[in-house]
Amino acid sequence: MGLFTRRSQDASAVTTAVATLEVDPALAALTGDYVIDAAHSSIGFTVRHAMVTNVRGTFSEHEGTLHLDGGDPSRSTASIDVQIASVDTGIGDRDGHLRSGDFFDAEAFPLMTFRSASAEQLGGDKYRIAGELTIKDVTRPLSIDLEFNGSATDVYGNERVGFEGSAEILRSDWGLTWNAALETGGVMVSDKVKLTFDISAIKQA
Repeated sequence: MGLFTRRSQDASAVTTAVATLEVDPALAALTGDYVIDAAHSSIGFTVRHAMVTNVRGTFSEHEGTLHLDGGDPSRSTASIDVQIASVDTGIGDRDGHLRSGDFFDAEAFPLMTFRSASAEQLGGDKYRIAGELTIKDVTRPLSIDLEFNGSATDVYGNERVGFEGSAEILRSDWGLTWNAALETGGVMVSDKVKLTFDISAIKQA
């Protein structure tokens, strides 16, 4: 559905007209509530280390829900909770440092959360969802660009949809400011962090 406002020749009146747009039946059929399948999804990050290379990590424990509206994507929503203690970069000592008070302080702030506030279709299979990301005790706006990878019915009869996307943040905006200066100039850990999302979600009855 699209809402268009048309001003009348009479300047004292404004006429609102609702125009019915053609809706793709395949997309409309996807409308419903979904639960993220954590076993087949990934929430990760990439950060520059020592100014010369990238370190990648994931959060292995997360859960979330989606509401998809195939007829009006702007009415779609997302909610995700991530267990900070599940951070995994492949190096135990580094993961322990990330869980500590220098970074996430996982004991005091066990969850990272995202709650959507709006969604829009950018064209084709590309979408943008905007909302609020909370890390520790700081909540700030975040927009995530997503690509719809399609839908399928798996061998167990589950109806699935898939999305992948990314966003860039400055970790200092969320109070993650620990760093160390390098003798050659620059810092140990970049402020800019790339977040990545690869989501498989199952439609609920």
